[in-house]
Amino acid sequence: MLVLVMTQPVAAQSIKPDYDAGWEAFQKKDYVTALRHWRPLAEQGDTDAQFNLGLMYYKGQGVAKDYKEAVNWYRLAAERGVAHAQTSLGTSYLNGQGVPQDYETAAKWYRLAAKQGGAIAQAVLGDMYRKGQGVAKDYKEAVNWYRLAAEQGHAHAQNSLGASYLKGYGVPQDYETAVKWHRLAAEQGHAHAQFLLGTFYVRGKGVPKDLVYAHMWANLAASNGSEGGEKARDLVARAMTPAQIAEAQKLARKCVRKKYKGC
Repeated sequence: MLVLVMTQPVAAQSIKPDYDAGWEAFQKKDYVTALRHWRPLAEQGDTDAQFNLGLMYYKGQGVAKDYKEAVNWYRLAAERGVAHAQTSLGTSYLNGQGVPQDYETAAKWYRLAAKQGGAIAQAVLGDMYRKGQGVAKDYKEAVNWYRLAAEQGHAHAQNSLGASYLKGYGVPQDYETAVKWHRLAAEQGHAHAQFLLGTFYVRGKGVPKDLVYAHMWANLAASNGSEGGEKARDLVARAMTPAQIAEAQKLARKCVRKKYKGC
């Protein structure tokens, strides 16, 4: 399972002229200048600058890509309690980037970030409990972490929480609650959630059976890269009239314009 680290540096939490100058340069994609401002701060112990240097080494922005150097900077900030650095360090151990792959150590760093409210860390920790990676497999604990991240709006966690209710893993099986969480993820453009939401409409579980909406959600999933969505759309279409297919396509276009909200 490949998990991405945060993709953007963090803005300063207080007034720091050199840091702000680096931030301004970074936003202009002048990475060399950003590094010139941030490296001295990082060497002096500024945790925001340390994290940002780690991220720039991870992505190769202004420097040659170097996962080991990224880990070194992440660790400095993580050991001082910076949640996003802890998450990124956990991801390095999970993916084996810059350090040997080590699920137990990944779980350790994710847990520290998750306890501070980090939604990415909470979601990934849920995955690790579901799969038994670095921790004993525990569906109830997975659900606990998914729920914390889902309630913060994390789409992957919402989809995973919906799947837990769908399958009855760690919670009693409940199709209506599964639909609720899958819909929240689908409304954020999560392709797999859109595909699954379509299957609920095919089967009439948690929602009234409706092939038009089944086709609509499967079509949206397909447009967002879901192979399952493409197959489901074509399969559902075989049981629909041309008028129903046209209506489903019309609804899909409308849903895209609404950015998937209230479809």
